[in-house]
Amino acid sequence: MNKRIFLYVVALGVAAMYFWKAFTMPEAQNPEISDLTLEFPASQYPETAAHMKEAVAAGQSQVCTIARKEEDVKREEALKDFPAKEGSERADWPMAMCAEGGAGADVAYVTDADYRGANAWIEAKLENYPDGTRVEFVVK
Repeated sequence: MNKRIFLYVVALGVAAMYFWKAFTMPEAQNPEISDLTLEFPASQYPETAAHMKEAVAAGQSQVCTIARKEEDVKREEALKDFPAKEGSERADWPMAMCAEGGAGADVAYVTDADYRGANAWIEAKLENYPDGTRVEFVVK
């Protein structure tokens, strides 16, 4: 009897882990190029979304490989030829937190509110993922 109960408990545990992962972790649309896919909300951050789409259409990567260690250096490289403007932020794509970011990134001026909101949204979505995670961004 105890063996049967043990097997039921193990089966329930495995099922619970499967469903937890299925409902809490986004899956990649194309696992060959990314580990997960994030649908970026264009309706909330329209300027940043437009910039992301334009940058990808111009040849920039849609996939961001998280690489936070050199983020500050890569941001400086990406933004060095774009002077700061009052009321705007310089958005870089791919972002400096990505291995693909840095020198050669596409840069656009967007309003402070759009930029800060978009960055906060992205940071909240990716804070628990380690460096090396490949994230495919899809603007929706």
